[in-house]
Amino acid sequence: MVRVYCKNTDSFQEFPEGTALLDTLSAFEFDKSCPILAAKVNNVTQGLKYRLFNNRDVEFLDYHSYAGRNVYCRSLCFLLCTAVQDVFHGSTIRLRRPISKGYYCDLSKPDGTPVTEEDVRRIEERMREIVAADYPFHRHEVQVREAIRIFSDLGFEDKVRLLQTSDQLYTSYYTLGDSADYYYDALLPSSGYLQVWGLMPYHEGFILRVPDRHHPGQLAPFFEQPKTFDVFLETNRWNSIMELDNVGDVNIACREGKASDLIQVAEALQEKKIVEIAEEIDRRSRNPQQPVRVVLITGPSSSGKTTFCHRLSIQLKACGLRPVFFSTDDYFVNRLDTPRLPDGSFDFDNFETVDHAALEKDVVRLLAGETVEVPEYNFKTGIREYNGKQLSLGGNSILLIEGIHALNPALIPQVPEPCKFRVFISTLTSISLDDHNCIPTSDNRLLRRIVRDFNKGAFTAQETIRQWPNVRRSEVQWIYPYQETADVLFNSAYLVEFAVLRNHAEQILASVPKNCPEYSEAYRLLKFLHYFVPVSDKDIPATSLIRSFIGGSSFN
Repeated sequence: MVRVYCKNTDSFQEFPEGTALLDTLSAFEFDKSCPILAAKVNNVTQGLKYRLFNNRDVEFLDYHSYAGRNVYCRSLCFLLCTAVQDVFHGSTIRLRRPISKGYYCDLSKPDGTPVTEEDVRRIEERMREIVAADYPFHRHEVQVREAIRIFSDLGFEDKVRLLQTSDQLYTSYYTLGDSADYYYDALLPSSGYLQVWGLMPYHEGFILRVPDRHHPGQLAPFFEQPKTFDVFLETNRWNSIMELDNVGDVNIACREGKASDLIQVAEALQEKKIVEIAEEIDRRSRNPQQPVRVVLITGPSSSGKTTFCHRLSIQLKACGLRPVFFSTDDYFVNRLDTPRLPDGSFDFDNFETVDHAALEKDVVRLLAGETVEVPEYNFKTGIREYNGKQLSLGGNSILLIEGIHALNPALIPQVPEPCKFRVFISTLTSISLDDHNCIPTSDNRLLRRIVRDFNKGAFTAQETIRQWPNVRRSEVQWIYPYQETADVLFNSAYLVEFAVLRNHAEQILASVPKNCPEYSEAYRLLKFLHYFVPVSDKDIPATSLIRSFIGGSSFN
């Protein structure tokens, strides 16, 4: 017998050795109004078919959890890919990055014709047939060379390249009926679990819609994101030109000694975009009627806002402008006046954390030609200080304001709209693991933040991971609603970034204790990083956005 401690009920139960997690569920009484999708076993996410051969701690997960959502969405992607092959045998389906809380999908049919609404309807019909049949997802563990043979026979060269560069002896793959596919983590027990989803034609492909994270019984709301989609298309276009669609492609290029070239191209593309943004600001600043006077710059945590501001300032100077820069952080209210979360902790991401009345007053005075003493926030004491720092704007000056609330329309409403230029910095991860495995954009930023926090001595990896869910919730509330209001979106994701971060993050993540809840995420990130051939940061210039996270930035 094995003894299982269930965190959901704070109780123990005993079961015969080899009992699957799914078969233990009925023994524990807790709220199961939302279907149980997976579990954390000793703080590692496992599918419900996982069998217990030793005493274990178990926490059952539903769609409200990040890990539960990942298991559901991976299984949904496999369902889609299976249905596509059934309807259009010999086609290629690529699941691209998330768009409006769903996955944008490219479908290349064997006859080369465009995707139609009728095509999408047929795929959806087949998906619902598979769900109704409740086919099981089977996991198979084999030698990597066997998996390579299987996927080579199926024509899945993206998976072949990924596995060839994985440096693993064994791997696992999944089957659904007669369909085989590769997914890098656990799936649901069967297709019958996939009750909430939808397909929607979108541009030249379609969107796979997923359940709402707060209300799993209904679809997440759809919002048009034309500017975000344009950045996505631009990134994909450059990846296609460089013939680097997936991680396997990048790994092979790095092994062939091309990492330095990839870094230089990535830097050149980002600098090209920054130059274009600076030239557009310069053009608008010369409008004789209502010139742009203020550039507002925002983005989610660890998107690279500060370094972007420095690089943009250099290009604005090259245009003949004199940028004057400050951060909304310097206008934080004193720490004791900071809004609090329901648990009593400080809510540092709340809009009311910024004394926006004082900030707006200073901006209006600056634009009126006055000299203004601006504050500097002392993060050690939690007090906004006035230390004699004075700013003024000359005839060719332009004011840059950076901060997570910079695009909030309530920040400086007295400043006329035509005088503002808005920049949103995103991290639209530019590659996928393979055609059927997207990389969450939040993983990019979380790894950046873990490395930066550790290097600065601010937080351990465990502390950063613990804070991350609150950071993400705040971003959804305070930052992303204004993304599409930006005049321009800048993608700070880096083609070989994960390969570079691997060298910095592995040891830091390995320090997270196995007996804490944060180990689950540390384990997942470590497993994910192992897909990338490590790349040295020696060729990354000191002005790179990545330097602000891994160290060595010339802007510090």
